Amino acid sequence: MGLSSKLMVPTTLFIVLSLSLTITHVQSNGEGFISVQIFEKGLDFAKDLLIDKAVSSIIPLQLPDIEKTVKIRLIGKVHILLSNITINQVDIASSYVSTGESGIVLVASGATANLSMRWQYSYTTWLIPIAITDKGDASVQVEGMVVGLTANLENQEGKLKLHLLECGCHVKDISIKLDGGASWLYQGVVDAFEAKIASAVESSISNKIREGIIKLDSLLQSLPEHIPVYSIAVLNVTFVDNPVLSNSSIEFDINGLVTSKDAVLVSNHNHKGWKGSFSCSSLAKMVQISLQDDVFNSASFVYFDEDYMHWIVDKVPDQSLLNTSGWRYIAPQLYKQYPNDDMNLNISVSSPPIIKVAKDDIDAIINLDLTIYVIDAGQVIPVACISLEISTSSSAEIMGNNLAGSIRLKDFTTYLKWSEIGDLQIHLLQPVMSTLIKTALLPYVNLHLRRGIPLPLPHGFTLQNAEIVCTCSRAIVCSDLSLPGQYHLSSSHFATTKHSNVT
Repeated sequence: MGLSSKLMVPTTLFIVLSLSLTITHVQSNGEGFISVQIFEKGLDFAKDLLIDKAVSSIIPLQLPDIEKTVKIRLIGKVHILLSNITINQVDIASSYVSTGESGIVLVASGATANLSMRWQYSYTTWLIPIAITDKGDASVQVEGMVVGLTANLENQEGKLKLHLLECGCHVKDISIKLDGGASWLYQGVVDAFEAKIASAVESSISNKIREGIIKLDSLLQSLPEHIPVYSIAVLNVTFVDNPVLSNSSIEFDINGLVTSKDAVLVSNHNHKGWKGSFSCSSLAKMVQISLQDDVFNSASFVYFDEDYMHWIVDKVPDQSLLNTSGWRYIAPQLYKQYPNDDMNLNISVSSPPIIKVAKDDIDAIINLDLTIYVIDAGQVIPVACISLEISTSSSAEIMGNNLAGSIRLKDFTTYLKWSEIGDLQIHLLQPVMSTLIKTALLPYVNLHLRRGIPLPLPHGFTLQNAEIVCTCSRAIVCSDLSLPGQYHLSSSHFATTKHSNVT
C-alpha cells in the first residue's frame, strides 16, 4: 500500500512513583483529566527503592572526631581521641511506609551498622613526668537502630513540593571492640564514649536524611515543563490540587491534555471530576492511571488542527480499484470519460475524530472526504468527492512503555458530496468503500497506532504486567513497575547499573 501523509497519532498516559517521583510540569488550567493512584504495593516498592538509595548514598559516612579527658582509677586523667570514625555498612531488618493526614511516614527498624575508627590516648603520672601514649584501631557494632521520617507533598503552581516534616534516628545499643591497648582503656572508652558515639551516629544519619530530601526536592523542581508527543504536540502534566493521602494509597490529579507544541493551553473540555468505582487495587497492582476520554479528544483536536490528517492513496492490495477499469460497472460515466486511466484517492479528515471510552471498548467517529483523482495524460484531475462517516471500535495495549492500539470498522455511511462525472449510485459504491476502508485506511492508521506513544513514566521505570480496563468515559491502566537501573539524587537521569524488579 502506497501512502504519503503526516502521521495520525493517539494520546498518552502519565505515571508517578511516590517519593521517587520524576514529574514534569506546565502551566495549569485548573482541571485534571488524568488521575494516578499509587497503592500499597507501589508504596512498598518506592519505600524499598528509597531505603536502598539512601543507604548506598551515605556509605561510607564519616563522623566527627570525638575527644575527651577522663579520669581512670589508679592512673589519673587520660586524654582520649577517637578519629576516622566511619560507618562502613548499614543493614535494615524491617521497614514500613504509611500514608494519611499526617503525611507520608517511612520507618526502618532493627537496623545495624558497622563502624571503624582509630583511638589514641596520652597521660602523665607523678612517677613518670614523660607523656605516655598509645594508639590503635577499634570497631563498633550498632544494634537496634530505628530511622524514620515524615514528609508531605504539596502542589505549588503545578509542581510537587516535597516537605520534610520531621526525621530522626535512635540507637538502642552499641558494642566496642578495641584492637590493642590496656584493659583499663576498654572500660574507659566504653564509659566515656558509648553515648557520644551513639549520638554522633544519630546526628549524622539525621543530617544525611535532610540533605537527601533537599536534593530530591531540588530534582522535582528542576524537571522539564512538558512531555513531547512526537514533533508537534506536548502533554500537559501540570498537577491539579494537592495529592490525596489515604490509609494505603496516594492519588494525584494532573491536567493531562494534549496541546500543540507552541500553543497556550485553553481548555474547551467539560471536566466533571469523574470518579469511577473500578479500582486496580482488586488486581494487586502498584499503580492505577485513569484517563478521561477528553485526553484522547485533545490529541485528536491537535493533530487535526495541525493538518496531520490528510494522505494520498496510490497503492492498495487490489490495484484494480485504482484504475477506472475497476469502476466500469460501478461508475460507468467515469470509465467512459477516462478509460483505463490510473487513479489516486485523496483522503482528508473533515473534522476532529470524536473518541468516546465505553465499557470494554473505545469508540471513535471519523468524518472524512474521499476525493477521486484521475491521472489522464499526465494531469491529475479531481472527478468526484465522497463523504464518509466511519464508526470504529478500538483496543488499547501496552507495547513496552508505549500506549498502542488498533481500530476496526463497525459501520459507515456515505453520500456524494460533488461529482464532475454525473450522478453516482451510492449503493453501488458501498462495497468499494468498505474494501478501501478495510484494506487502505484502517491498515495505514493501525500501522501508526501500533507504534504507540511513549508513556510519560518516571525516567528509567518500565511498566510490567500491565492491564487496561475501559469503563464509562475512562481508560484505566493497572500495572506494576520495574526499575532497570539506579537513580541518583544528584542528577535528573538514571544510570543503568543493575536491574531490580518488583511484581
